[in-house]
Amino acid sequence: MTEWKKGDRVGTGWHGGHDFVCDSCRRGDFVTCKNEAITGITRDGGYQEYMLARHEAVARIPEELDAREAGPLFCAGVTTFNSLRHSGATAGDLVGVQGIGGLGHLGIQFAAKAGYRVAAIGRGPENAALAKKLGASSYIDTNAATPAEELQKMGGAKVILATAPNAKAMAALIGGLAAGGKLLVVGAPFEPMEVSALSLLSARRDIQGWPSGTAMDSEDTLRFSSRSGVRPMIEEYPLEKVNEAFARAMSGKAQFRVVLTM
Repeated sequence: MTEWKKGDRVGTGWHGGHDFVCDSCRRGDFVTCKNEAITGITRDGGYQEYMLARHEAVARIPEELDAREAGPLFCAGVTTFNSLRHSGATAGDLVGVQGIGGLGHLGIQFAAKAGYRVAAIGRGPENAALAKKLGASSYIDTNAATPAEELQKMGGAKVILATAPNAKAMAALIGGLAAGGKLLVVGAPFEPMEVSALSLLSARRDIQGWPSGTAMDSEDTLRFSSRSGVRPMIEEYPLEKVNEAFARAMSGKAQFRVVLTM
């Protein structure tokens, strides 16, 4: 018995299913399931024409959304959309987005479409025009200014979405948070983050990590993107060039997500 039928346009993301019986699942918090299945890691999927997916991990794709654009929304899209909508920021609040890459270029779009005042934070002046095009109201070049100081000049950020996986750069942003502000970490650096406890205590600041989301979170992301015009910037490769595509993705030079076409 399943809620899906042949011919449905569906996809699946990082969250590949949950066990329904652990403490997290019994509380309805499926994305922190103790036995979470992960697509492409604990379950096969992704780099192929066909795959098997668990029914609870499948999300419906709106008809008007192209499959090539939907793919990145199941990963970077749901991660940024879902974390921002649960961040506590409300329309008009200053939200910083650190990093203008695969996660960040979608985070800027979602934040702008949600009505936040968006400050994009990147390295080098060459990102300024793109940040503004994506919806940022201001751009902070970390090579030319101190991000925390610039954010405080704007009144302090309610939330800073940290997408570029650099622990030192993330930690340096905490001083740019307003009182009660939150550093929301969605990029995963390998090195530990060193933070001054005083900078947290002095203004009740928080640091929070956020995983991607369930299938329903993906559906919400896809619907919002379809209606608001949020789209990923992608580079397309045919399936027979999968090795070339993988190398391009791992190079860090892709603008901004590599998509395989069938």
